[in-house]
Amino acid sequence: TDDFYVKVEYDPTKTGTATEDQKSNKLTLEFIYAQKTGSGVVPSVPKAAEMLKEKVTTTGDGLYEDEYEEGRHVYKGANPNNYITFNEENDGVAGWRIFSVEADNTIKLVKSDSVARMAFDSGTRTTGYCSEGSSFGCNAWAKTPNFVNGTLSGKVDSDSELNIYLNDKNNANSYYNKLSEKSKTLIQSHNFDIGPVEVFNDNISNQITSEKSITWNGNIGLINFSEFLRANSNKVECGNFSLLGEGQEKCNGTNYLLTLPKETSAWIISPTKNSSWDGFTFSENGFGPGDGTTHYNSVFPVLYLNDNITLSGDGTSTNPYTIN
Repeated sequence: TDDFYVKVEYDPTKTGTATEDQKSNKLTLEFIYAQKTGSGVVPSVPKAAEMLKEKVTTTGDGLYEDEYEEGRHVYKGANPNNYITFNEENDGVAGWRIFSVEADNTIKLVKSDSVARMAFDSGTRTTGYCSEGSSFGCNAWAKTPNFVNGTLSGKVDSDSELNIYLNDKNNANSYYNKLSEKSKTLIQSHNFDIGPVEVFNDNISNQITSEKSITWNGNIGLINFSEFLRANSNKVECGNFSLLGEGQEKCNGTNYLLTLPKETSAWIISPTKNSSWDGFTFSENGFGPGDGTTHYNSVFPVLYLNDNITLSGDGTSTNPYTIN
C-alpha cells in the first residue's frame, strides 16, 4: 500500500468569476506499479524499448523496423504517436518526439522546437581540414585527428561553435546546462554519425555509410540526413535525396520531421560533401548546403535516453509518454 497526498490551494493572483469548465476540473493520478503475486515474485515492468517495440507497424504512421540497421526501430509518418515529456516539456510545440529505439535499447529524442538561431561555426579557421578551400568557419561537428570529407581531409583542432553551445558543461549559458539536473541523469552519452552528405545521392545505403564514416561521442547532437529520409513513410516517392528533391511538398505530408516549427532552415549534423565550410540544412521548402559561417539557422537538439527507463502514457500529443 501507499498513500498519496494532493494539495489544492487557491491562486491569489486570479480575479473574476470561475467558468463552468473551471468548476468541473478533474485530476487524474496514474499509478505505475507491479502487482506482487502469491508466490512473492514481483513481475518486472517492461523497459521503454521493450514496450515501444511491441507497437511496431508496417503501414501508416508509427514505429517501423529499420530496414538499414538491424535491431533498430524508427518512427515514420505525418504524425506518429511518439510525443514524450522530457525536461518537463511535453506539448507538440515545445516538447520532444521519440525518433528511434536504437539497437542498444537507448531511446533517441529530437526536440520539437528550435532552441537557438546561430551559425554552425562562425570563427575563422586557418589550419588542417577547416582551411581547405577557404578560411571561413568549419563544417566539421567535432575535433578529430583526421576528418575525411570526399576529396578533403585533415586535422580538426576544435569542436564547432554549435557543438560547444549544445554541450559545454563549463558554460552556464550552454544548452546542456539549461536542462534540469534530473534530465541530465537520464541522458546517455552516445555515438553520433557525423560524416558528409552527397547532394542528390539516390542511394540511401551509401548515404548511411558516408555518415557512419566519422563518429563523435557526446551528449547532445543533431539529426543526420539519412534519418530524415528514414522518417518518411512514403519510401517509394521520398526514400532518398534525389526523390525528395523532386517531390518536396508531397514528401512533407508523410514526414513529421519536415514540419517541425521553425522560422528558418535548420541545421543537421553532417557537412556537405567536398566542402570544408558548407553545413547542411533542412526545411519544408527543401534541403541543401548552407554557409556554416554566415547563415543563422534553427537548432533542434537530439539526445539519447538511457536504456533503464520505463514509460507511461500512449505517445499522443494529449497523453505523451512520461518517464517514470
